Amino acid sequence: MKEYHDLVERVLTQGTLKKNRTGVDTISSFSEHYKIDLNLGFPLLTTKKMNFNSILHEVLWYLSGEDHIRNLRKHTKIWDAWADANGNLDTAYGRYWRRFPSAQLNKETGKYEVVEIDQIGKIIHLLKTSPTSRRMVVSAWEPGNALFSQLPPCHFAFVFNVQADRLNCHLTQRSGDIAIGIPFNVAAYSLLTQAIAQEVGLNLGYFSHTIVDAHVYVNHVDGLKEQMTRTPVPLPKLEIARKPLDTLQFEDFRLIGYECAEPIKFEVAV
Repeated sequence: MKEYHDLVERVLTQGTLKKNRTGVDTISSFSEHYKIDLNLGFPLLTTKKMNFNSILHEVLWYLSGEDHIRNLRKHTKIWDAWADANGNLDTAYGRYWRRFPSAQLNKETGKYEVVEIDQIGKIIHLLKTSPTSRRMVVSAWEPGNALFSQLPPCHFAFVFNVQADRLNCHLTQRSGDIAIGIPFNVAAYSLLTQAIAQEVGLNLGYFSHTIVDAHVYVNHVDGLKEQMTRTPVPLPKLEIARKPLDTLQFEDFRLIGYECAEPIKFEVAV
């Protein structure tokens, strides 16, 4: 996937050394952006082996609205480092996607009451009833939560936009780990876009991505340089059963024609 390789090259050659909370320095670049035509294939990296099953389980977990990883950890351990002993997670993306706490004024009592908003449900309704809307925004950033969360949302907001009959998605990240996190994020949000497009009867458009602090941990540099020597091969295809989003299960997704190079081990910075 040329867009990813170009991103890695820019950060490694133009970024600056920067300290951060993990204790492992990064090479950091400000406000990186690229976009991918989803009609060219499902954007799963081919220059290293990606764990598609983990990505799919993560997206289904987001869509469940759960605020714990007790079910997710049966399939993948990717969130274990940030959960407590009981599996509870300060910042669970799906909780905010499906149950965002909104303070709304009760006109009868004059007091504010917390109402939970299903942002994904609202998006699907808008796409079906008012697809030209410019208000199809999903936020995972709740300021009060971000003050105490061990890991506030990195990919904190995304916007859907329809052009002609094509559904586009733009993701904004405050922070992006180029070696590990970004490849997962690209695939996850592209998968979500395809599933929603199918439900609302639209074709695929672009996945667009802005990363405010795009960084490479210094202990990932050698692995990424090795990856950059590998030649990408054609992207796989993703087939999704034509069912409502909230009824989709793991077996409703089929990755076709995924050929890739050997995996590269990158250590996660916690």
